[in-house]
Amino acid sequence: RNKRTVTSRIHNRTESFSGLKKNRMKSQEKKIADLLVAAKQDDQHAYRELLDLHWNEVYGFLIKRTENENDAEDLCLQAFSKAFDKIDSFNDDFLFSTWLISIAKNLHVDLIRKEKIRLQKSASEDNHTKEVIDETLGPEDQLIRSQNLDKLLQQIRSLKPIYRDVIQMRFFQELSHKEIASQLDLSLSNVKVRLLRAKKLLSDIIKEND
Repeated sequence: RNKRTVTSRIHNRTESFSGLKKNRMKSQEKKIADLLVAAKQDDQHAYRELLDLHWNEVYGFLIKRTENENDAEDLCLQAFSKAFDKIDSFNDDFLFSTWLISIAKNLHVDLIRKEKIRLQKSASEDNHTKEVIDETLGPEDQLIRSQNLDKLLQQIRSLKPIYRDVIQMRFFQELSHKEIASQLDLSLSNVKVRLLRAKKLLSDIIKEND
């Protein structure tokens, strides 16, 4: 009888945990669905939230495939940029994360193809002679702008160059997204995604040092 009681309790706890997990998953799916609706209306907060929610998953996928942090990070930025550019064409029958991974996978395949062409071209030459967003200020912007200049410069130095450059252009040179895109030879959406990620990383550093 005692064994049955213990087994019953374990079963009930397992069912309770399973139900709680399902509810959390449904809540997360609902949150993402709402964010996608808002993003399609060009809501900048929604873009920021979608980026934060899915960055680790997409980056993790790419780091396994590329085995190179710089390539994975660059492809991740491109994937979000492309997704946000085409957000209106997203099919709600699929998970947003699945769509993002699909975009990231295609970008990686394209990178491999370009690298093969570059290597083939290089080999041929060797033989012959024996390569998601508007201007409104978010919470990260306000936090960054409120920092002491010397302290802020020191914190910016800890960022990777791809993030350091856009932060400096945005907050010190006060360039617009279009001007940054022109100087770095990037698409406008890529600049916006890169800035979103840079501001998130910098605000985390600021909070850690407060």
